[in-house]
Amino acid sequence: MGAPLGVARVIAEMVKDKGPLDAAVGNQVAGAIAKHFKVKPDEVAILRMSPTGKQLEFIVPEKLGKVGTIPMTSTNALAVRTARDKRTEFVNNFTAAAHPTVFEAVKLSKEGGDPIQKIISIPVLAEGKTVGVIQVSRKGKTTGAAGPDFGPKDVEELNQIATTLVPCLKAS
Repeated sequence: MGAPLGVARVIAEMVKDKGPLDAAVGNQVAGAIAKHFKVKPDEVAILRMSPTGKQLEFIVPEKLGKVGTIPMTSTNALAVRTARDKRTEFVNNFTAAAHPTVFEAVKLSKEGGDPIQKIISIPVLAEGKTVGVIQVSRKGKTTGAAGPDFGPKDVEELNQIATTLVPCLKAS
């Protein structure tokens, strides 16, 4: 990997000496990620593994944290598959993939309501254990309207960002 990505440095400064990631700092981090990937802040999700390891908990968007958690027993949740398999995935036809839609149904903004068309999901790993998941999505009425496809460059960039979040997700 080349020089550290600018956004990763910015995020590292945001979380430096903050301890566990809370919603306030999480919103700042999500905003920086959203700006970098040219998506809306509500198209960025940061989840942490629960202390029991039995579920993923939303840090942001905050509204989804109030709706519930994602049990690690889920068989078709992308976030769970990412956490369990410790493997990044990007899906540029997400509406065609089997996935739970309960969280997509939550209206996060006034103009919200469009389905996730494209998504990248990356594990945050500490010492080989999943401590969280970051997801960046592109919503729209159609895949074309949602914006550009995700690809290997996005994976590399989000990996660098995930590395900066390890200390504040591990501390949870």
